[in-house]
Amino acid sequence: MSSKLQPGIYVYATVPSTYDLGKIVPLATFREREGLTIIVEEGEGLDHADGSFRPPGSRFAAAFARRSTEANVSCNVVAAAYHDRIFVLIESAGAAMVALQQLQREGL
Repeated sequence: MSSKLQPGIYVYATVPSTYDLGKIVPLATFREREGLTIIVEEGEGLDHADGSFRPPGSRFAAAFARRSTEANVSCNVVAAAYHDRIFVLIESAGAAMVALQQLQREGL
């Protein structure tokens, strides 16, 4: 593995699902019931008047990553503005649910 710090500053923003991105080219998008989460490079043409800027919460994602490692469950966590999504292999769904329920009982 070779890590490299990418140049630029990226921000999370939320806009209505029907928002016309025009020439904005997001690094990533995630559609939620509440709206569209986009990750864009700062200065990409989206200002605070256009969308709500909010950093994703990573406490839950970090806790689940630790717990899933302990349970030998590979996962891909996508942190959007309103909700985190956890994608696992179908064969690991039961073990992932057990790990999630343990975290819920612990108050996360």
